[in-house]
Amino acid sequence: MFSYRHAFHAGSHADILKHIVLIQLVSYLQEKEGALTIIDTHAGAGIYSLSDGFAAVSKEAEGGIFRLNQYFQSSDHSVFTSSISEYMQAIASENPNEEIAFYPGSPFILAKMLRPQDRLKLFELHPKEIDLLRHNVQQLPQSKQIDIYHEDSFSRLKGLVPPPSRRGLVLIDPSYEDKQDYRYLESALEEALSRFATGCYAIWYPILSRREAAALPDRLQKIATAHKRSWLQAELRVENSPGERRLQASGMFVLNPPWTLEGHLKEALPTLVKILGQNSGAEFILKNVEN
Repeated sequence: MFSYRHAFHAGSHADILKHIVLIQLVSYLQEKEGALTIIDTHAGAGIYSLSDGFAAVSKEAEGGIFRLNQYFQSSDHSVFTSSISEYMQAIASENPNEEIAFYPGSPFILAKMLRPQDRLKLFELHPKEIDLLRHNVQQLPQSKQIDIYHEDSFSRLKGLVPPPSRRGLVLIDPSYEDKQDYRYLESALEEALSRFATGCYAIWYPILSRREAAALPDRLQKIATAHKRSWLQAELRVENSPGERRLQASGMFVLNPPWTLEGHLKEALPTLVKILGQNSGAEFILKNVEN
């Protein structure tokens, strides 16, 4: 159950898609002064070294953030969309030199975006990751605004929504290592929506041949439709190589997306395909349905 570590995918194309979407969601929600509560259901360690440990073994950053950063440094920045530029600024904040040595995970990206009135709640079950997360978060100036839970987020989520301000963003990003994660995710989402229908929910998912993975986007669409919620689905595929064991594609499914998100992704996704694509199978999908 605990063989998966977030560091394996640190700086990968999947992280790039997830964090571009996440930054845009928070930026939009912070346009209003009211306090924002952000929940990260599978936080990991918070920040990762790309030069050693699991990230150095997987080398997924080479086809992800390293490749994007190389293009970013060698090109006219005006060709980059605003959402990609904002994402690159978030990564650069942890790397004072042009070289990317550390990759901030969702907890660090979110923490740096907190306003004084906002709160961040982080869940992590892995016995080693939770210790790293606590240590890393303690170094942040925003640490007093952050709550860390060594608990099952799927069972706890319904008790945390709606937040007092009734303004919230929930990032659901399980490893899907356990096939039951798909069922747990759907149940937790249904329960959360029944209590906090107007919250913004962002679900990351891998695109795999596994039956449960292939069915997840359609099941999420049905949940959104049943609750009469608008939704947006964005997928990024960097290659199509049958038999390749590395993750080749992933997606983000957002319930109650801000109206601005689709426009940002219409600009960003073709650029990501161009820069990160490994072969002619690279492509993106973008769907948006309003209810």
